[in-house]
Amino acid sequence: MSNYLKIKSAVLWTGVRSVVYLKPNSSEPIFEMKEIVLGSKLGDSYVVVEGLNLGDEIVTNGTFTLDAAAQLQGKKSMMNKAGGKTMTGHEGHMGMMGSMSDMDSPTPINERIEVSTTFQNQLKKVFDSYILLKDNLVNDDSEAVMINANLVIADLTKIDMKLLKDKKSHTLWMPLEKGIKNAATSISNSTDIAVQRSLFKSLSSYLTSAIEHFGVNEKIYQQFCPMAYSNKGAYWLSIKEKVVNPYFGQAMLKCGEVKQVIE
Repeated sequence: MSNYLKIKSAVLWTGVRSVVYLKPNSSEPIFEMKEIVLGSKLGDSYVVVEGLNLGDEIVTNGTFTLDAAAQLQGKKSMMNKAGGKTMTGHEGHMGMMGSMSDMDSPTPINERIEVSTTFQNQLKKVFDSYILLKDNLVNDDSEAVMINANLVIADLTKIDMKLLKDKKSHTLWMPLEKGIKNAATSISNSTDIAVQRSLFKSLSSYLTSAIEHFGVNEKIYQQFCPMAYSNKGAYWLSIKEKVVNPYFGQAMLKCGEVKQVIE
């Protein structure tokens, strides 16, 4: 028997699979990935052909953030169907590593995929807007953060996916593009700089993975603040080796270090 899924934001697409995050026990704040089969679209709703039952409780907001956390914990996720720890090149982005010693040495970056220079240049436009947003966080300017989050989205929509000629690159790009867009959209809709900074972690994670995979023909510094979020730590990207911290801004400007260089 088919059900209706009324919240489109609940679904993550990999290009070949549709997944949601289900709460198996209503009394516990634990969510598990569940693959579903969607049927036809009815307005803002989808017919769920398989995978959900009436009364199931699913995540409808912040789904991409939850999925990114699952990836870093080695759980089943949108990009890791079987589960098990994946080497993303930026383990610990969302504070999921067990100890500081785990974060001291960056892991190898993601496999570089050969794409056209045109695609790389289009991705670099997104990165350039991200840098403006990062600088706004450094300066504690929430209004400018909103403006440049919208610029990230605008530049992202200009990327021509037809430039990705093979299935592998297209499959890699689709969830990354969705993650970047969702994070930037959420940032653009918030006036609270603390919320913006929290969402910036997800934006940084997805964009880092995209740049590691596809490149932008520029030297980029991946930097890390060990004190962010109750000493769980947080990463970001910079075009300069000198650390200026977007998570603490002017309150603790120089906290952090370079973890790896992406070229």
